[in-house]
Amino acid sequence: MAVHQLAGPVHRLWTTEHPPALTVTDGDTVTFEVQEALAGQFDELRTGDPLPELDWDRVYPLAGPIMVDGAQPGDVLEIEILEVVPGDWGWTAVVPGLGLLAEDFPDAHFHRWDLTDPKGADFKGLATVPIRPFLGVIGVCPDTREALPVLPPGHFGGNLDCRDLVAGSRLYLPVQVPGARLALGDPHAAQGDGEVCVSAIEASAEGAVRLRLHKDRHLPGPQLRTPGPVRSGIDDAGYYATMGVGPDLMAASRDALRAMIDHLGTEYGLDPMDAYILSSTCVDLKITEVVDAPNWVVSAYLPVGVMRG
Repeated sequence: MAVHQLAGPVHRLWTTEHPPALTVTDGDTVTFEVQEALAGQFDELRTGDPLPELDWDRVYPLAGPIMVDGAQPGDVLEIEILEVVPGDWGWTAVVPGLGLLAEDFPDAHFHRWDLTDPKGADFKGLATVPIRPFLGVIGVCPDTREALPVLPPGHFGGNLDCRDLVAGSRLYLPVQVPGARLALGDPHAAQGDGEVCVSAIEASAEGAVRLRLHKDRHLPGPQLRTPGPVRSGIDDAGYYATMGVGPDLMAASRDALRAMIDHLGTEYGLDPMDAYILSSTCVDLKITEVVDAPNWVVSAYLPVGVMRG
């Protein structure tokens, strides 16, 4: 079982036309370095700075594709996350027109995080967000020659933004094309379930994955296994949750988040924009129930231990 270093040019689209960056066999380990989702476009910004006009052609640089010898449609590729180490800073931004509450927050906003403290990332002296780094994009290539954007995710994986794919977790993806063509990108230092403002703590990272090929194992879509408690060290102080109730899950999600933003303002003095930013990095949206028609419940969970005071 070999160790390979993933290097070379990145790509930004799903297509089978990309030349392979690396070829590995079952059981091999791959080390990687991946840039944050905007490929350095916010490197010079500080908290409160206006956002520059984005070059969307530079968004989502992906490392790969990694060819897995013998992988065929009908197989499953297991990606074991061995390590993800973020850089010493990250960012969270509200981009006009994007996010769960795009209509509520039409103005752009930028927040820069210091990630050098192992205890967590400070937020305005009011909260400490635990660092739990992971890759937002892990995907095998869908069966397409036509170039497709990294957004949205699909049965092949891709831009899953699953905050529980931290070191020790394993992701299982159904292979779509010969060789699997695995790609990695969009590293996050921390995120709440939902990534509600459209960005987490975005930060470049390095790390390693181990790849295993399961022949003739059929899955309908991505599945994962975690090594133990998914909120170890965060659950300890409990949660404060707000609820949205109604016949539409997206509307209920918005209502739960709006109530959480109000709670953060009332209890901790955060203005709405800062509460929105913080929620995207540590508040978890959860479906509470979907069986009592015609109304469903979505809850927004704030880990109390994140807050100070």
